[in-house]
Amino acid sequence: PLCHLQEVSAFGEAGEGDYLDDWTVVCSGTYWWRDGEVRFQHASTDVFLSVTGEQYGRPLHGQKEVHGMAASSQNNYWKVMEGIFMQPSEVFKAEQYHAEL
Repeated sequence: PLCHLQEVSAFGEAGEGDYLDDWTVVCSGTYWWRDGEVRFQHASTDVFLSVTGEQYGRPLHGQKEVHGMAASSQNNYWKVMEGIFMQPSEVFKAEQYHAEL
């Protein structure tokens, strides 16, 4: 990596990888909401997926470096820009407001 921090790479073939491919979504609450920021923490090393200002030259000109960072910071918050958003199911909504009597 350009910044000499923990390298993040892709591994495997046809959807098969290993335990080093596992990341945990860290939310500010119980669920990841559409407009919320999240962090991705590596399950085995506990580093956070981060981005620096470093940019690659050839053949990835202009692409920013992504790496693992031991401490949480502003550089490891991520926000969804596009994708498929699923509405909570009725079961989820009922569980959210359920209280024991």
